Amino acid sequence: MSVLRRQTLSGPRGGRAPLPAPAFAATPRRMDVHPFIRHEPDPDHPGWMTWDVVEDDRFNVTIGKLLVRADGPGRATCRMFPDRRHSNLGDMVHGGAILTFVDMAFFAGGRLAGADVMRAVTLDCSVRFLSAGRLGVPLDAEVELLRETKRLAFFAGKVKQGDGIVAAFSGALRKATHAPRSAERTRRGATDPDPA
Repeated sequence: MSVLRRQTLSGPRGGRAPLPAPAFAATPRRMDVHPFIRHEPDPDHPGWMTWDVVEDDRFNVTIGKLLVRADGPGRATCRMFPDRRHSNLGDMVHGGAILTFVDMAFFAGGRLAGADVMRAVTLDCSVRFLSAGRLGVPLDAEVELLRETKRLAFFAGKVKQGDGIVAAFSGALRKATHAPRSAERTRRGATDPDPA
């Protein structure tokens, strides 16, 4: 059930107070994101924001350029640009590249959809491949925040290319209870000894 539908069902007729909608801005704006993410308006794609990892030795950079856009309360779209490095031996987008893209969309799209997933880990990810992804044509992951609790966030969505659906996905993220050790060391300075 979508966030919007759930809010309608839990309105005054249902006898319960409506659920608060996740934050949404009609125009792109910077958000509070992980310290290793560069998030700013993309000059080449009006209406889209970047979602770049600032350290080039992280796995995340294998996806290449990643853009994000808030689409309304509880919804966002992530875009990747598949090229030869994302290909399989059949010259289509490799399934592993699509899985990586979906996993990153849970975080980037989930954050823009209003979920507090800045420091979370993937708990569950299910992807059903429906058609082949083509190289040289942008892939869009449409992410919907289904539910968020204190510790978990649940998502569903589709990976689209043009008018076609490449994959359908769902998953859950578990929120971290503390900052990861590498982020703590970055705040102190990487050369400082670990205070143990």
